[in-house]
Amino acid sequence: MLLAVASVWSLLFVACETTQRTVVAPAQIAGATYVGAQQCAECHAEVAGHFDGSTHSNLAVNDDNAASSCEACHGPGSLHVAAGGGKGTIINPEKSPETCFQCHLDKRGQFSLPNSHPLMAGKVTCSDCHDPHEGNATKGKGGATLEAESETCTKCHTAQKGPFVFKHNAMIEGCTVCHNPHGSVNARMLAQRDANLCNKCHLERPAVAGNGTIVVGTEDHRSRLMNGTCWVAGCHEAVHGSNSSKALRY
Repeated sequence: MLLAVASVWSLLFVACETTQRTVVAPAQIAGATYVGAQQCAECHAEVAGHFDGSTHSNLAVNDDNAASSCEACHGPGSLHVAAGGGKGTIINPEKSPETCFQCHLDKRGQFSLPNSHPLMAGKVTCSDCHDPHEGNATKGKGGATLEAESETCTKCHTAQKGPFVFKHNAMIEGCTVCHNPHGSVNARMLAQRDANLCNKCHLERPAVAGNGTIVVGTEDHRSRLMNGTCWVAGCHEAVHGSNSSKALRY
């Protein structure tokens, strides 16, 4: 028994050590066969030209008949090629997030939480925020890094873009400092629902001279923190930026 268990673990270890590419269950199209990436590139040169350096170029199709990384997401392309392109002959991940969920199972769960972007309703797609064909799919151009994510988010959330006279520096660091863009149990997809969200950055020192003073933004917040949230009416409700108050009030 122990020998059998040891053998299984040794096989798993070898598999993990020797597999250099992510292996996924490929998308399927009835009656279609794989044609390879070179065939895809003949028509989609603008994508193929920079795809080799992307995260998704490391995908492999778990099929003995070979396949390109393109077909791992778009399905086998023979019918698409034979038809000279066209709808219904290839899988378009923009039409359904299920293609992305093959690998990103955790995101399926997040999008099912009470507050999320309307991906499941078909009003937004993964590619609205991520570029699956170029660079790191979650970083850089078209992605969501600390450098670029605010620009990504404010394509839709224009009111939060500013410019503001008094800017909240969290906007410089990126929207995901405060929000989970895939989904949250909290309203507005906030990472936390109360003052703890703000105090991750703003709680400067918990006590002064032993009197229990709680200092936030150079002011005593002992009574204010009992309100629960910092963005209640009359306090810091202009959390993305303000044109009238450095305390981020309207």
